[in-house]
Amino acid sequence: MPERKSMRRIKECLRLHFDSGLSQNVIAGALKVARSTVWDYLRRAKQSGQSWEELRKLSDEELEVLLFSRRDAKEQSRPVPDWEKVHKELHSHSYITMQLLWEEYLGNHPDGYSYPRYCVLYREWAKRYKVYKRQRHIGGEKLFVDYSGKKPHIRNIRTGEDQAVELFVMAWGASHYIYAEAHESQQLPDWTMGHRRGYEYFGCVPHIEVDDNLKSAVTKACRYDPDLNTTFTEFAEYYGVAIIPARPKAPKDKAKVENAVLIAQRWILARLRNRVFYSLVELNREIRILVEKLNDRPMQKLPKSRRRLFHELDKPNALPLPLRPFEYREWYYPTVAFDYHVEVDKNFYSVPWILASRTVSVRLTKNTVEVLHKGERVALHQRSNSAHHYTTLDEHMPPAHQKHIEWNPTRLYKWAEQIGPNTHKLIQKVIKTKFHPQQGFRPAVGILRLAKTYGNQRLESAAAIALKYTFLRVRQIRDLLRYDKDKGSKSDGTVVNTQQVRGKHYYAKQSSQQILPL
Repeated sequence: MPERKSMRRIKECLRLHFDSGLSQNVIAGALKVARSTVWDYLRRAKQSGQSWEELRKLSDEELEVLLFSRRDAKEQSRPVPDWEKVHKELHSHSYITMQLLWEEYLGNHPDGYSYPRYCVLYREWAKRYKVYKRQRHIGGEKLFVDYSGKKPHIRNIRTGEDQAVELFVMAWGASHYIYAEAHESQQLPDWTMGHRRGYEYFGCVPHIEVDDNLKSAVTKACRYDPDLNTTFTEFAEYYGVAIIPARPKAPKDKAKVENAVLIAQRWILARLRNRVFYSLVELNREIRILVEKLNDRPMQKLPKSRRRLFHELDKPNALPLPLRPFEYREWYYPTVAFDYHVEVDKNFYSVPWILASRTVSVRLTKNTVEVLHKGERVALHQRSNSAHHYTTLDEHMPPAHQKHIEWNPTRLYKWAEQIGPNTHKLIQKVIKTKFHPQQGFRPAVGILRLAKTYGNQRLESAAAIALKYTFLRVRQIRDLLRYDKDKGSKSDGTVVNTQQVRGKHYYAKQSSQQILPL
């Protein structure tokens, strides 16, 4: 049936026809409808069998039933399509069209609706189906976080090129209090530490945080049960915040921050568009000034600022900050090697020898390396600043190394002797240069295993060169073999002449030929 607005239009159409005596063309122009629509209204009024005076006295509902009940009864007798199924089919595949679905419907129901009516009824159903729940935000409960799609820039002072950086935005649900800053990237360190600085700016912590599904926060997106990054999960546990990522492709889950991002773009990026910044520090200094002005500015629909609403609604009901700020840490999951060391950030740290070949968890902070197995700490080291450095604790070694592990210097020396004397000397030198002999086991095995690829003879030649130039790294000896340096070790260092290479004899001959006779 028509809407109430349409019923008022129908009454106006009848009044202009019967009281004013206007033609159908004039009425159609006045009501902004088609002439066929005016004709249909007048036809229905005539078929009702009542005069205009009688129709005038009827209410909108009574007039609607009188004029359209026959058509509705006829439509109700027709089979109604499963609109939910139609909706799902249309949105499941791009190649499915409304025409195809109508043809399938008409094939099952020959007395069904015509195609135009089928489309109209679906659109009416879709309007009622697509209803969004208005979110109700409680003070101090939710904080929304996202990155802006439009980015600020900093200029490289050496090259003069502009580099795009990220704009990080946080917004409270109840007060819409905003915090923003620029990040070099959306990587985990920037994302996590941006949260920490935002919490410190607010002076409190929300009960729930709604984030986007970027990789820094969510390692595996899922509509119902997403997997959070380990570092960010630890961050949330430290502050007592419940992280609820927004559903994939559902921006209405974080409508507050979507609006906040738009405000930040208009209030911050628009004002800084013609300015040049040469560092993040300089850019963030100006962003902070604009954020303060934005939060102090009265809102359009309320005679209060965001800051005032924040102190009235969000901050009194939010969680307090912990005494100490969160210390950034990263997680790794290496397997303990046979020399009971784990490799973390290009360095090697020892763990109890009994954990060899086991997978452990490593928590890496700015100053420490903590190794855990099944949730319990098994090793704690000071983080090394140099690359390829071994950090070994005596208590991690086995009481009788020869009895408890297969690899030992004697076996490695015997293995090297089978290849040749140069290889034997090289392995001895590799192991003796380490503070603990066990630290040399891994590179020694790496060198010896090169014989499987290149053969004993070539490894022996490469070992001779390595002893001469003090090459003790596996990579150095592997490069000698890869680029065939061992094959030319006995040459005099000159390039062998060929027909394509012209030497001193060629130029001497040419110069003698160019001497002109007297």
